[in-house]
Amino acid sequence: MSNAIVLLSGGLDSATTLAIAKAAGFSVHALSFRYGQRHGIELEAAARVAAALGVVEHAVIDVDLARFGGSALTADIAVPKGRSLDDMGSGIPITYVPARNTVFLSLALAWAETLGARDIFLGVNALDYSGYPDCRPEYIAAFEQMANLATRSGVEGHRRIRIHAPLIRMTKAEIIHQGQALGVDFGLTCSCYDPGPDGQPCGQCDACTLRAKGFAEAGIEDPLVDRFF
Repeated sequence: MSNAIVLLSGGLDSATTLAIAKAAGFSVHALSFRYGQRHGIELEAAARVAAALGVVEHAVIDVDLARFGGSALTADIAVPKGRSLDDMGSGIPITYVPARNTVFLSLALAWAETLGARDIFLGVNALDYSGYPDCRPEYIAAFEQMANLATRSGVEGHRRIRIHAPLIRMTKAEIIHQGQALGVDFGLTCSCYDPGPDGQPCGQCDACTLRAKGFAEAGIEDPLVDRFF
């Protein structure tokens, strides 16, 4: 069974991506980050998801992106609340963390080389919400090209590195259906940018709005509704 690295944030997208990698027959090593985000709830969710889906190992790495700030997720900047879908579809939001996916993928790449893995999975999505520049197909393709120029395995031709973004052209409703079909318990996940201390979603940030829209369009009740509301 081949090894794969899966970036795991604890949200429904990354949980579904992990389940997809498992279903494809990979031996999954999950990778999460304590990057200076304003809360640790998502890491608790990532640990729950990793345990429930049975990964080989779940590593959590410290990377202090809060040192640079520039994002509502890492600095003393208000998380936008109550925005319309039209507002979300224009411009790059203040919740964008500069270079986050590049940093995360680079560290995943380092771990992949040491494990002899050629496959890295991440749950980026460009269809329902395309505000983040590092969630676009062009970015994923460019990083894969770079990865094969920058690694021993790529240069020597032993193992070509592959970056998988299986959700990138799926709607949130399609992602939810896919995850449900693969046995993901979405009650374990956390999508909120500004949750309460017990993990209760704020219900008003962009991530909560898009999650609610996805479950409504999927015709499925979000298990977090029963848990918190």
